[in-house]
Amino acid sequence: MANFDIERKDNGDVTILHANGYLDAHTAPEFENALSTLIQEKRFKIVVSLEGLQYISSAGLGVFMGFIEEVRQNAGDIKISEVSPRVFKVFDLLGFPSLYEFYDSKQAAMEKFK
Repeated sequence: MANFDIERKDNGDVTILHANGYLDAHTAPEFENALSTLIQEKRFKIVVSLEGLQYISSAGLGVFMGFIEEVRQNAGDIKISEVSPRVFKVFDLLGFPSLYEFYDSKQAAMEKFK
């Protein structure tokens, strides 16, 4: 089984989640728990850094879709940063760039919340 880990850093009212490894059906619950915790804590300004992500499956993409509506209903958003070309291709094929904002850096994504 491939490795996956998620690290959280709070920066004011914005939370950055750093996803590393392989986000698939086996590891998606860990990502889901991280987002669920943020919603329970009423932290709706979220940047997901995928700099260390090597692979994402439809299960991983589904986690993004599962939370975006509630986050946006609470005046927040999920912004995605530092996606490798290989991982971005998967997002692009499924039309995510029309639903989510993608940024080259965490800083650029965080700036959009100001």
